[in-house]
Amino acid sequence: MSNGYRPLAGMRVLELGTMIAAPFATHILSQLGAEVIKIEPPAGDTTRSLIRGGPSGTIIAYSHSKKAICLDLATDEGKEVFRRLVATSRVVIHNLAPSAARKLGVTADDCMAVNPALVHVHIKGYTHGPQAEGLMTNPIAEAATGAMDDHRVDGRPTRFGPSYHDQFAGTYAVIRVLAALMDPTADEEARRIEVGLYETGLHLAARDLAGMQLKTQLLGRLEKEGGGEFSMPGYGAYLTADERWIYLLVLTDAHWAKLTRALAMPEDGAPEYARLRDRKKARDAVEAAVRTAVAKFTFAEAVARLEAAGLGFHEVMPLERVLEAPQARAEGKLRDVEFRGLQFEVPEFAGTGAVEPGLPPPEIGEHTEALLAELGYDAAEAGALLSSGAAKAYQPGDFAWAPVREKAGATEG
Repeated sequence: MSNGYRPLAGMRVLELGTMIAAPFATHILSQLGAEVIKIEPPAGDTTRSLIRGGPSGTIIAYSHSKKAICLDLATDEGKEVFRRLVATSRVVIHNLAPSAARKLGVTADDCMAVNPALVHVHIKGYTHGPQAEGLMTNPIAEAATGAMDDHRVDGRPTRFGPSYHDQFAGTYAVIRVLAALMDPTADEEARRIEVGLYETGLHLAARDLAGMQLKTQLLGRLEKEGGGEFSMPGYGAYLTADERWIYLLVLTDAHWAKLTRALAMPEDGAPEYARLRDRKKARDAVEAAVRTAVAKFTFAEAVARLEAAGLGFHEVMPLERVLEAPQARAEGKLRDVEFRGLQFEVPEFAGTGAVEPGLPPPEIGEHTEALLAELGYDAAEAGALLSSGAAKAYQPGDFAWAPVREKAGATEG
């Protein structure tokens, strides 16, 4: 994507988002040039108070370049401001619970009554079906669609670290929005979009579900797809002599031959391990052989040998070192973001060229007064909205981080 390519420039998108799914969707649309207005209740997006009472990394990573208005949609006056915003917008995206969406007047029916040409997106727990009113979070989606069953810590099913189902649901929402915008004949039904975390999880699991069915029918018994590293010996993380983890890509027989030769393994050329089916049968022995071979070399030595052999690999990077990599620091990969006097490097939407400056992450209600004026409220009317609590402007100290205090007994070094 070349510098300055902003295909959605001039398009207004409203976000009523909390946590990740809807804010992630609008983040992508913002990166494509859309003007995103983040609408929050007086209590704020949940992610505004997750770190010592203040904003978390989610706000910094996925709300930069957005504007923010704070409205109490439980009031008639707040609803009227929202309706005026809807009339000026092309897209509305929210991930409120179905009952909350109805109560606050942000459903597709509510919004399209104001703006019939609108694209309305509801990211929810489940789409149509017996659980359509049900609530779902990212880890519940993992549990419901098979992902968690294959991810265990000490035998206990455990959620993944990142909220992939939320982020994929947001990405699917963007795809649906762009498809609707591309179609000049899109009717109202096509512009009423629902994306479920559950259905997103099902689609992500499609390969595993189809593979299980295939194997079960071929073998005449239940047979699940191999978990983790696809049950392929030599494909995974191994510890070097200087105690750094390196992840090896060993999928094919050719990969195996290159690995055994590169690491001078006794198994090099051994016919009993030449074929994948045989290595699978001897999985424990093969895994032990690879562990022993990698452990003989320092990380630098292993890298030199693996690169010379043309094998795929990478160090298992701790989070604090990820952005040190030269690849991460290439042009267009990172955005400099300042927030409350702190400096951040935030990964950019994939495929961009040079990074264009944008707004810093907004404080809650930071643009309330400016947007009210734009919507036609005069000073007296805006003042009445603010004094009644139907709208709120940012006040210094809102969602401030709690100060870090020295632990008892700590001494200066």
